Amino acid sequence: MNKKWQTVLLLALAELLAMSLWFSATAVTPTLAEAWDLDAGGASWLTLAVQIGFVSGAFLGALFNLADVWPARHIFALGAFVAAGANGAIAVLANGLELAIPLRFLTGFALAGVYPVGMKIMATWMKEDRGLGLGLLVGALTVGSASPHLLRAFGGVGEWRPVLYVASLLAVLGGLIVWRGGAPGPFHAAPAPFRWRYVGEALRDRGVRLANLGYLGHMWELYAMWTWIPLFLSSVYHAAEDSSFLGSRPELAGALVAFAVIAMGGPGSLAAGLLADRWGRSRTTIASLLISGGCALLIGFLIGFNPTLVTLVALLWGFAIVADSAQYSAAISELSVQQYMGTALTLQTSMGFLLTLASIRLVPVLVDMLGWQWAFVFLAPGPLIGLWAMRSLQQSPHAAKLAGGRG
Repeated sequence: MNKKWQTVLLLALAELLAMSLWFSATAVTPTLAEAWDLDAGGASWLTLAVQIGFVSGAFLGALFNLADVWPARHIFALGAFVAAGANGAIAVLANGLELAIPLRFLTGFALAGVYPVGMKIMATWMKEDRGLGLGLLVGALTVGSASPHLLRAFGGVGEWRPVLYVASLLAVLGGLIVWRGGAPGPFHAAPAPFRWRYVGEALRDRGVRLANLGYLGHMWELYAMWTWIPLFLSSVYHAAEDSSFLGSRPELAGALVAFAVIAMGGPGSLAAGLLADRWGRSRTTIASLLISGGCALLIGFLIGFNPTLVTLVALLWGFAIVADSAQYSAAISELSVQQYMGTALTLQTSMGFLLTLASIRLVPVLVDMLGWQWAFVFLAPGPLIGLWAMRSLQQSPHAAKLAGGRG
């Protein structure tokens, strides 16, 4: 295996391991809700705190050009180590939200040094096949994000501390991998001088703005779905007349299927990366947005139908909802000033994750008001806005810079 693919695969593995922290507490929400007497609003803060921490860390990273000024692999490793320590401290020290929320915030803050920085390292190794490389990375991130649900299923649905411990150990391993094997590739620009004004300059570029708007529409849907689909599926299996679906334990079935639904984004992201390099980024993202938006409109109204049908639609949604994610990042890497690519990628992710705060918090409110039938419908405007943005980008002169001129 040549140096390029050795580094690319190690980076993808490290991303998978480190991002297992993201939903480590969310995956055990049913157990924590019982142990800590949490309502839906309190439980949502286990995810919201990570999102807020990530947005804060990513914005500061973009403002100070950290990914372009300092060695990217060192930032990645340090972020993974700090996030692992904060996540593990919840299992050791926390007995309620009072300590868990600040530790979850610190976890997200540190992970801002992992995800966008990992994308920058990956982009330095890929050019004509950049969509594939970033698709592989986001696919690994997706499987990593899903892994706590699998850990919960096999570690016992009534235990929450082992899930956090194992996720933290995996993140430390991911940090070590990049520390030793995450050197930048041949398309790496020289370290850039600190230039805080670049954040504003990036937002004034129309091509970058449209790619970011497509990403924002995608993010409105993605993390709200990832956060609440496990509880939705659990309620479906509890309500199903045929309680033998995946056995007679709906909590176990919910954990296993939640892992499968989120992890489906792994092959989805990889397939979209292969397609985008050949067919164009804008076309690929438009197709993905159409499918995921349709699933958001449909799935809630399938409650009461055969749970197998609900599961199949959820798996399709999981495949499509993240398939386009890496292509917005690939577009930014092609449209932005190369010397400040890391800053542009970090800015994009900070804006996207900031938006998720609203959609994640909105879903349980809608469930209480309208029920699951309508809750996911309100995620569909995100893909609709993303469709408009990517269609506009496809028809603009900036499309010539995407995927080797394929748009």
